[in-house]
Amino acid sequence: MNAPYFADVADGPDGEAIWLTTKDNVRLRCVLWPLAEAKGTVFILPGRTEYTEKYGPIAADLAAMGYAALAIDWRGQGLADRIHDDPGAGHVDEFSDYQDDLAVVLKEAEARGLPRPWFMLAHSMGGCIGLRALMTDNPFAAAAFSAPMWGIQMSNALRPFATGLSALSRRVGLSHLYPPGQAGESVFKRGTFEDNTLTTDPATWDWMRTQVASHPELSLGGPSLHWLDEALKETRSLSLMPSPRTPVVTFLGTDEKIVDPSRIETRMAHWPEGELVVLDGLRHEVLMEPPEVRGPSMRKIVDLFDQHRA
Repeated sequence: MNAPYFADVADGPDGEAIWLTTKDNVRLRCVLWPLAEAKGTVFILPGRTEYTEKYGPIAADLAAMGYAALAIDWRGQGLADRIHDDPGAGHVDEFSDYQDDLAVVLKEAEARGLPRPWFMLAHSMGGCIGLRALMTDNPFAAAAFSAPMWGIQMSNALRPFATGLSALSRRVGLSHLYPPGQAGESVFKRGTFEDNTLTTDPATWDWMRTQVASHPELSLGGPSLHWLDEALKETRSLSLMPSPRTPVVTFLGTDEKIVDPSRIETRMAHWPEGELVVLDGLRHEVLMEPPEVRGPSMRKIVDLFDQHRA
């Protein structure tokens, strides 16, 4: 069944939006950007708060370099079913639920016979979900990560407090609440370019603000305490596991303020077929920059994918 796709704010190629239903009956949205004679298909795994329209320019870049693409609205965000009483809260019951979301997308891709080989391009929370997927029997020939959430950045003094608060909130029935400093409004509604931690480009900031202003149903605020507890447990679990042998390239800005750079640096130092690219001066959204800035990173991603098409 066709789903809405807001092409007016996507700035990408023509896409087909569809509804998918998970095994626990959660409705997700998936957008496919097909391409005739594609060299393969890139599965875009967005970060927390994101939605498929945000990746229109990335899909256009990939199409220009010969690749079809698709992106998913994870449960609880975008146009997927919101699973919290407060639709502004980022929430998940268990982090493994995201693996169920990815599984239904892979099943649909298989049924449609999307061009192979398949590759992964994962950002932030999508990088956490994607890493877990790579540690299982997965169909991806290679992967690219943008500021992957393999840890959440916070001070050493705050970390025990955050861990204790998120765990305690579950025991006393308050895990539906927001952590201190978080709220149900999108960062694009309550923040300004000057204090943003996402992009260095004012035009890109304004474009993302326009997307959620034009279509407020895409908007999402801060995470619930429950989500934070699940995320901390998942990142701790992953940190204890060795890296898979999948070839990867990972991008990290030197002005990263959201995910934990040390977790990324440590993992990439021990990834058998991995390369870490550090981008001077860039923030969390290293691919949400003008074409002249993101262009070299996109070419490096596609070079990796091209090398592993056989």
